[in-house]
Amino acid sequence: MSWPEAPELPRPRILRQRWLDLTFVHWAFAPEDVAHFFPPGTRPDTFEGRTYVGLVPFRMVGTGLPYGPGVPYFGSFLETNIRLYSVDETGRRGVVFLSLDANRLAVVAAARTVFGLPYRWARMCHERHGNHHTYTSTVRSSGAEAVVGVEMGERLPAGPLEDFLTARWGLHVHRAGRTWYLPNRHPPWILNAATLTALEADALLSSVGLVPPERVPDHVAFSAGVAAEFARWTT
Repeated sequence: MSWPEAPELPRPRILRQRWLDLTFVHWAFAPEDVAHFFPPGTRPDTFEGRTYVGLVPFRMVGTGLPYGPGVPYFGSFLETNIRLYSVDETGRRGVVFLSLDANRLAVVAAARTVFGLPYRWARMCHERHGNHHTYTSTVRSSGAEAVVGVEMGERLPAGPLEDFLTARWGLHVHRAGRTWYLPNRHPPWILNAATLTALEADALLSSVGLVPPERVPDHVAFSAGVAAEFARWTT
């Protein structure tokens, strides 16, 4: 089980950013159905015998170095990611990204080159009307589209499943022949219940090699966001 409070982040810190207006859409999967996506030395993390696939659209704001202002223009953008939940041989729990779609080409190029992350350039839009949020995304290279509409509800008390899905303090990625872990830290999430008003995600899930579930998501939540910071890579 992940802990809702982040462990102490080692130094030096390398990056900070804010994640805002997030919608978490999750489906439960059998671990063996997604195990082939995980880098060497990691495996699917499970909750009550199931692992999860997450679709998470949000706004990234104020990306920059540990101190000083965020990078103008390029430090703020829209992102939609598809993620899995990992644990490595040392017990560190994290996420594995199958895709991270963003609407800044320079961000996509830099993240792919420096971090080896599967960023893709996309046309994206986020609209908010009161408590209703709509996110749209089209991957430019493939045309894979996604639409997520959600109505934010009341405060959602965090339980064991919410902690499992959101209290993740790093990511695993395979790069240069090795599996790396990038640790992060942020305050505990404040979550709200959320009701889907639109969901078109089959094409996006298929674009990363997943078989889209033929059912509604198993868990949906919304968060106004958190501020996050990262330390340097470790193996």
